[in-house]
Amino acid sequence: MEERLEGTLTLDLDKKLNEAFAGRVVRKDLTKLIKEGANVPVYVLEYLLGMYAATDDEDSIQEGVERVKKILSDNFVRPDEAEKIKSRIRELGQYTIIDKVTVALNPKIDTYEAEFSNLGLKGVPIASNFVKEYDKLLVGGIWCMVKIDYFYDEEVRVMNPFSVGSLQPIQMPNMDINEVFEGRRQFTKDEWIDVLIRSTGMEPTQLEERVKWHLLLRLVPLVENNYNMCELGPRGTGKSHVYKEISPNSILVSGGQSTVANLFYNMSTRKIGLVGMWDCVAFDEVAGIRFKDKDGIQIMKDYMASGSFARGKEEKNASASMVFVGNINQSVDVLLKTSHLFAPFPEEMANDTAFFDRMHYYMPGWEIPKMRPDFFTDKYGFIVDYIAEYFREMRKRSFADSIDKYFKLGNNLNQRDTVAVRKTVSGMVKLIYPNGEYTKEDIEEIIQYAMEGRRRVKEQLKKIGGMEFYDVMFSYIDKESLQEEYVCPRTRGRKTYPRRHGQARTCLCGRTWQLRHDWRVQA
Repeated sequence: MEERLEGTLTLDLDKKLNEAFAGRVVRKDLTKLIKEGANVPVYVLEYLLGMYAATDDEDSIQEGVERVKKILSDNFVRPDEAEKIKSRIRELGQYTIIDKVTVALNPKIDTYEAEFSNLGLKGVPIASNFVKEYDKLLVGGIWCMVKIDYFYDEEVRVMNPFSVGSLQPIQMPNMDINEVFEGRRQFTKDEWIDVLIRSTGMEPTQLEERVKWHLLLRLVPLVENNYNMCELGPRGTGKSHVYKEISPNSILVSGGQSTVANLFYNMSTRKIGLVGMWDCVAFDEVAGIRFKDKDGIQIMKDYMASGSFARGKEEKNASASMVFVGNINQSVDVLLKTSHLFAPFPEEMANDTAFFDRMHYYMPGWEIPKMRPDFFTDKYGFIVDYIAEYFREMRKRSFADSIDKYFKLGNNLNQRDTVAVRKTVSGMVKLIYPNGEYTKEDIEEIIQYAMEGRRRVKEQLKKIGGMEFYDVMFSYIDKESLQEEYVCPRTRGRKTYPRRHGQARTCLCGRTWQLRHDWRVQA
């Protein structure tokens, strides 16, 4: 009976999603089906599926899928077939390909030159208007549909015969955010959360409520400016998937190796680095984070605290969020007894309280189950490119003040704690209530979750730095009833009791303690 009801709700949600966002959704199993045969990012596939298969008509879907397969078969450049594609360009004189394009300026001849990742071509002339319009070509590169021309001039043999005729990034050209606001009103909170989870490729009916919130938190760096988050946990839980595959506006720094010039600012070329060109910079495998420059970590700390950094005579501002993901090689219990939860970071960071104090949230990756085939959805979700533009548009707004209407933060939260909680609340509201329509209970639920993650950071800082971080008793006060509720890093949503002097009270984690007694919480 429950399975039948769940299936009906799923069908209703699919139908509602297709009606509210016609042409903006795609069946996620189609992406999975084609993805297995083409090594391209999800947003590339769904951009094409959105063009040819964004419908609920089965015949049209099959026709669209076949067309997408043909486009990928004919135009997507596989590295092992690069020479064949070059030959085809030469023989036809012009040919359209799908590849990742990176552009650099060649000052010796005052020309922009493109490099094609899979095709293996370098030094291909490209018009400056493409670079001005799509400046991400200059940092990290982007996937594009490119029409390449071929003309060999015997009189000017030094010239590259290949040239870029036209270029179209695989992302949406415009976005009407009011469409999202209006469409959101047709869904309940739980339905909307399920829609967002499905849009990332996961099946929410297979996940616990708390896991859903963790998966939503992974999206907060994409909607919130200068948000610093850390997620450590077991392997195979999809920690880096969102930042590599889901959004074309984020970049994953694999292995953690980087330079100040690449990440922040190159003083010789006077160009800003990744933090100025991307919405989110994620570091994979935090244990391997290394800077060739001695001042790298110091500049990173400066940026994480203020969103700005000084290089040479100038101070630069940027809005990219910083995400740190990595693996824990032992059980959490053992780690807590022998060290602290930040131990997997490299040695030069592991005992740096100033660095970790800038983290707005520590997500417990060990609470997310290892990915299994039944965790991936075959239902409808937003086209990845559409949701990425929605996230980017929400970065222009802020809901940090949504707390103030109903609650006041407790006295134990210092300025950095307050900023962290407000940023997390703002990000979660942008995701769940983008149109700003929420209730007091909605905000309270988000505050509890936001405080829990920041307090997890504070508890570990207390382990590393001692009594400098004594104020870990995070709480919030209801402005109407003046009741104060305490939050600690455990499960959410347990019953709380009003404060009475000298009596036992229960925290949101379900633990009990005497008000006059010292009380310590494990993460």
